[in-house]
Amino acid sequence: MQFLDQAKIHLKSGWGGDGAVSFRREKFVEYGGPDGGDGGKGGDIIFEAVEGLNTLIDFRYQQHFRAQRGTHGMGRDRTGAGGEDLLIKVPVGTEIRADDEERTLLADLTTAGERVVLLKGGDGGKGNASYKSSTNRAPRQFQKGWPGQEMSVWLRLKLLADAGLLGMPNAGKSTFLNAVTNANAKVGAYAFTTLKPQLGVVAHKSREFVLADIPGLIEGAADGAGIGDRFLGHIERCRILLHLVDASGEDPVEAYAIVRAELEAYGAGLEDKDEIVALNKIDAVDAKTLTKLQKKLEKISGAPVLRLSAATGDGVEAVLDRLIEAVGRIKPEADKPAWTPV
Repeated sequence: MQFLDQAKIHLKSGWGGDGAVSFRREKFVEYGGPDGGDGGKGGDIIFEAVEGLNTLIDFRYQQHFRAQRGTHGMGRDRTGAGGEDLLIKVPVGTEIRADDEERTLLADLTTAGERVVLLKGGDGGKGNASYKSSTNRAPRQFQKGWPGQEMSVWLRLKLLADAGLLGMPNAGKSTFLNAVTNANAKVGAYAFTTLKPQLGVVAHKSREFVLADIPGLIEGAADGAGIGDRFLGHIERCRILLHLVDASGEDPVEAYAIVRAELEAYGAGLEDKDEIVALNKIDAVDAKTLTKLQKKLEKISGAPVLRLSAATGDGVEAVLDRLIEAVGRIKPEADKPAWTPV
């Protein structure tokens, strides 16, 4: 299945049905009178977050959604049936944003089963029975159904994970993910083997948490270099970041600084998230060089730096201990943006 994390769609709720103009006509009934019923309400546009979906690929093939119109009113004071609501199912973690310059957040669906009525259907029009009075015995007035609401929106999927993996291309993120989770991420001896975010569940010391692997960042990613910084949105919800630095690279300290600069350029609070820094591929570097690198990284990051080799498993358990401790210590954000009624 293809991975798609954003899509633009067009929505239109249902029109209300028209009111009816009708007069009672029955045998042996001398005086009839107006009996036109009201129109039915148009269908709403409803979004629901469901489990089992992890991509927005379905919205590539269908971009227009329209709810059903309400039925017109009828004689004998019969009210038209309401239009059927249109339920659109999206993955958990989907944001609904307006199609404006600011991409205003309208709704954020982060819990399975969560629903939001984004567009309300139009009300049904009044039939002529509603206009009768002591001075207007035979009204022919009726009301047209009210129009539904219409708008284009952007859907953006942000994966829900407890911890996020960061680093330059070839830092060993996919190897680490495969080593500690049930994921089967592609691993290769070249940059950008990971082209889309990957999720895995870590089970460690009777605890579980979700780990997300984000495609590698290079200098200028915020301006579109490489794969760009588009996928960084998937770690906005992460409680902790694990920053892997390739100890065998040309300049590991510079590589760390580049990724940090891209986080700051992206914004959204990523640069302020708690971070665990770890030197990966320690099996490919001699002990003396490794010690120097570790000290330099600790100086620039201002925090202890761990050592590991995702390929051999050396030091992996210590990193998982730190992640488990951090995930349990950092509370998820209690307040999420409220959705804005349209």
